[in-house]
Amino acid sequence: MKILVADDSKVSRTILGKVLHKLGHEVVAVSDGLQAWQVLCADDYPRLAILDWMMPEMEGPEVCSSVRKLVRPVPPYLILLTAKDASDDIVAGLESGADDYITKPFDQAELQSRIKVGERYLALQQSLADRVRDLEVTLAQVKQLQGMLPICAWCKNVRNDGNYWQTVETYIAAHADVRFTHGICPPCLERVVRTEIVKG
Repeated sequence: MKILVADDSKVSRTILGKVLHKLGHEVVAVSDGLQAWQVLCADDYPRLAILDWMMPEMEGPEVCSSVRKLVRPVPPYLILLTAKDASDDIVAGLESGADDYITKPFDQAELQSRIKVGERYLALQQSLADRVRDLEVTLAQVKQLQGMLPICAWCKNVRNDGNYWQTVETYIAAHADVRFTHGICPPCLERVVRTEIVKG
């Protein structure tokens, strides 16, 4: 997973980067909050970010608050990393939009566990986003089947959006999750098949 590390301390960025690389993650490191905000605004934004509280340009909580205003199918998981450990600070950090909070100096095992929590959260969010997209596609297909269909009175073919005529079966199969089987209804059996037998 690609993880953003934002910290104005080169030492902290280096230590975090080594730990995360060791855990198998790709690291994007920046030295201030504005750079972190720009990375998180990109189309290929990292799905998880570890943000220092005190940074130039924008502080960690400010970055969190700004990111939460973005409309994203899967919002990034934001972890604040700071020496502030008072309960009021923790509350303020979480209320700014952070998903988690780790105090410095961090424990490597704790960091790994909290990243795993973030991964589970992101997997659930992605699953939910996929289901919403599938529902939107299904709804669009249902809407295509509503309203008036131009159908030939003689051959019963349907005119599609490209002004081409096709069978009802072909049209419906293209616009809905439907497959057809064919049989003979009793009136047709009586009118066609038995008439042919009598003629024969």
